[in-house]
Amino acid sequence: MAEPITLHASATEAGRPLTHFWSTVVGAGRANEGLRADWQRHLAAVREGCGFEYVRFHGLLHDDMFVYTEREDGTPVLNFQYVDALFDALLDAGVRPFVELGFSPRALARETETVFWWGAHGAPPVDLDRWSFLVRSLVEHWVARYGLAEVRAWYFEVWNEANLRGFFRGTRSEYLALYAASARAVKAVDERLRVGGPATSNFVPDARFDGETEDFQVHEATLGADLDSLDWKPVWLEAFLDFCEREHLPVDFVSTHPYPTDWALDEHGQGARLTREVDATPKDLALLRRLVDASAFPDAEIHLTEWNSSSSPRDFTHDTVPAAVYVVRSVLRSIGTVDSLAYWTFTDVFEEGGAGDEMFHGGFGMITLQGVPKPTFHAYRMLHALGDTLLATADDGVVTRDDATGRVTALVHHYPAEVTRSVPASFDDRTVADETEAAGSPREVVLVVEGLAPGAVVELETLDPEHANPVAAWRAMGAPSSPTREQTALLDAAARATRRESVVVPADGVLRVERTLAPWSLLLARQVA
Repeated sequence: MAEPITLHASATEAGRPLTHFWSTVVGAGRANEGLRADWQRHLAAVREGCGFEYVRFHGLLHDDMFVYTEREDGTPVLNFQYVDALFDALLDAGVRPFVELGFSPRALARETETVFWWGAHGAPPVDLDRWSFLVRSLVEHWVARYGLAEVRAWYFEVWNEANLRGFFRGTRSEYLALYAASARAVKAVDERLRVGGPATSNFVPDARFDGETEDFQVHEATLGADLDSLDWKPVWLEAFLDFCEREHLPVDFVSTHPYPTDWALDEHGQGARLTREVDATPKDLALLRRLVDASAFPDAEIHLTEWNSSSSPRDFTHDTVPAAVYVVRSVLRSIGTVDSLAYWTFTDVFEEGGAGDEMFHGGFGMITLQGVPKPTFHAYRMLHALGDTLLATADDGVVTRDDATGRVTALVHHYPAEVTRSVPASFDDRTVADETEAAGSPREVVLVVEGLAPGAVVELETLDPEHANPVAAWRAMGAPSSPTREQTALLDAAARATRRESVVVPADGVLRVERTLAPWSLLLARQVA
């Protein structure tokens, strides 16, 4: 058996502040999906259970939101009714928009229907003056509707993954010009509104994005290399920061997407989909922190506006317990580096590649289309239970205190050492996902917390492959592609059935918990009384 996981803390020590950067932002597919009742129910569930404060999505300016059209003579026609309905619903749920300015409305797009089944227009606007008019008009409308103080609390991100051909049929220089126009339009409304970018895709280990457009020939070197020996770097970030310094442009935050994978594909989409080491995300975030600190914008916030174990909406590991343990491990090892790490996405109401063909289809969401929580929902719920003061850390867990109540919470994870990669993706079927969940050996955990009140009650909650594993329950009932209402209710109950027990702190005021954790376990110890 592996070495025990040991955590030792005192409830009375000073500790240090702990910011819940993991629950600042969460992702969703596209704006129009947010008008659906089930999407809004799922948002309310993750707001209540996981504490998310902002939500980010694509397609705010797409045709199905009817924001911008033109008359035959080119006169702009603005219509904010759908956006109002969506943003009203967000704010009513206690969640703010993390505004992604994109993609182009059809009337402004240089090319149309470049990505997704719904035909997003991933191309630069043909006229930056008209684009600036649209952006400024939108922001002015929001200020008038919601008040300047509210809109100052939002974020305005320019575009999405403009380094990728489908999302932006243009050059890096054209994106930088778009950023300049957008940032100036936002700041023209109010200097204290927050704008940033470049919102680029996951880190790369080579020069494929060093030029104006992606160089597909560079990918070949990655295919035969030891991924862990390569130097991974964020896309366009340094060029973006240099450009903004040179042009005297504002950068209130920087953003990129640190998926721990590399799609080394050619211009025809052929190649390999590679998974990096298990600690790729913490290392990437630490590098980002160093790069921003050393730039001309050291006070800029860092928002990772998309992140998951892979960037595929058809990866069966997304539905599994290992995905949840991966989230907790990566988050806890990234404390103190960035301002947000946005899980992509909170719901399987997500249609970039069309609807999922069955309940558990490997979608990004932490909640299925039918409203059943996946293990990743519990991961974020357990993280949300942590306090605001960090008392102790170890490689596999933390002990915290809520200073308002004085209550202590600890969270431990068992990511088995036998799995050295970030959760390996399972694309074509569930084989890799099943093999991953079966890997690893049990591990002992020893948790000791001194300085508690005698008689205090601590609830122990465990998530593992035997508890709150809805995929296992679904497969046991025959994997129905469209479960009945009764089956859905049973699956929902199974998905919420974590193991729970209570312990009482003895007279010496020392909590001692010794347990054997199965591979792929999360253990939450929370003082409840």
